Amino acid sequence: MKYKYISDSHIHSKNSFDGKDSVIMLAERACNLGLYSITITDHCECNEYYKENFRSDIEGSVLDITKARALYHDKVRIYTGIELGQPVQDTKAADEALSIGEFDFVLGSLHNLKDERDFYFLEYTAENTEPLLDRYFSEMLELVQSDCFDSLAHLTYPLRYLAEKNDIKPDMKKYSDIIDEILLTLIKNKKALEINTSGLRQIIGTTLPDEAIIRRFRELGGIYVTLGSDAHRWGDVGAGIEDGLNTLLKCGYTHFTIYDKHSPRLLPIL
Repeated sequence: MKYKYISDSHIHSKNSFDGKDSVIMLAERACNLGLYSITITDHCECNEYYKENFRSDIEGSVLDITKARALYHDKVRIYTGIELGQPVQDTKAADEALSIGEFDFVLGSLHNLKDERDFYFLEYTAENTEPLLDRYFSEMLELVQSDCFDSLAHLTYPLRYLAEKNDIKPDMKKYSDIIDEILLTLIKNKKALEINTSGLRQIIGTTLPDEAIIRRFRELGGIYVTLGSDAHRWGDVGAGIEDGLNTLLKCGYTHFTIYDKHSPRLLPIL
């Protein structure tokens, strides 16, 4: 193994609506791979505040993480996380979710626009792609201006589905100004940018965001970068993390970040 501190800070268990495996299975996989740490970040889609299992899902995740930490404390560091989807669309739900457990790490994400379904379910055309992305990055800016998260998850999330459904490749230069504003807001607020490696397993074939945006974050003064596989099954734990570390090195980074009780820890890449 080239890297000593391989850490996966974005993993979903069966306590997420789309997760497949138990926290114990995920921890066992991390141990077998020799990972330094993992963070379980089960979903909380805040705009679905009144869904039946809102509280029980989060409570179950926190409890299962606590059990796994007790079992594997001498083999792998296991942190308690949560992925807050659309937190500014329902701040009451976000506040309630964060009150349920003592979290080490909070991912902020945007899976759907206001009054729209998840980008996974949308149909894309040459005509509607640009308006959707305009709305997406505007809402993303609103999200990063809040203070409810530690790291911004998969900044270019919709691009995955544009590639999968219609092989649409938008001109990202059109969004360079607002992306810069998003990155500068993260830097100002001492927040992290996530390198989400799930795209390496998908048709898009790149991290989310890609190397160009990661490099730009560095140029603008970004320090904190987390890495996450976005695994929803045990077999994807740690997937692509070494590739993500390679990208960080290419962009001039010497360290990456994990979070312990919301405090960033900088770990050397080499």
